[in-house]
Amino acid sequence: MELIMEQMPIVLHALNIGFLQTLKLFFVTLIGAVPLGLIIAFGSMSRFKPLSWLTKIIIWIIRGTPLMIQLLIVYYFPGLVFKNNIWGGGEAGRFLAASISFIINYACYFSEIYRGGIQNIPVGQEEAGLVLGMTKRQIFFKVKLLQMIKRVVPPMSNEIITLVKDTSLARIIALQEIIWAGQAFMKGSQGISGAIWPLFCAAFYYLIWSGIVTVLLGKLEKKLNYFR
Repeated sequence: MELIMEQMPIVLHALNIGFLQTLKLFFVTLIGAVPLGLIIAFGSMSRFKPLSWLTKIIIWIIRGTPLMIQLLIVYYFPGLVFKNNIWGGGEAGRFLAASISFIINYACYFSEIYRGGIQNIPVGQEEAGLVLGMTKRQIFFKVKLLQMIKRVVPPMSNEIITLVKDTSLARIIALQEIIWAGQAFMKGSQGISGAIWPLFCAAFYYLIWSGIVTVLLGKLEKKLNYFR
């Protein structure tokens, strides 16, 4: 126990650095995937069939393959195939590759949620808007958008909570997130080796962050209850 107490400051410092990387990846993914998902949803619902089918094929591929494989392909493909490692070998390059992979992956999942939310709005509302002289753009932003948000918040909440844990997959390309930091003490890091207890500390970070996200999303759902 005394040894653990001596090692605790070293471990917590490393975990805090890894957790900041995890948080950064989480927020960057959300900032990129939320609007991109809406764009992809419009593409999949487009009346221009080539665009619609192309978008649906991309969504099918992304949703049908593991995120871990997508990370490996995005990070290693340019260097191994084109002999041009566009990401570089540093932590910044690995973070950029991970961010792009996560954004594309989650945007495709969000797009299907958006599509379901939009298509579940009664067609009569659009017809009524057209009768009143509104354009389709006005109908979407003034009539459909808020109703769509109400419908998509619960399923998107589940995806966002999953994202909290999925950020750990970035370690597959050696991004030094929190689990990477915790596992390093098993292999030997900063004079500590064979220690598994830092992983329990890392799990505690995830529990706390998942709890905070769950509470915040729950409050958002309650504020949107005025549609009922």
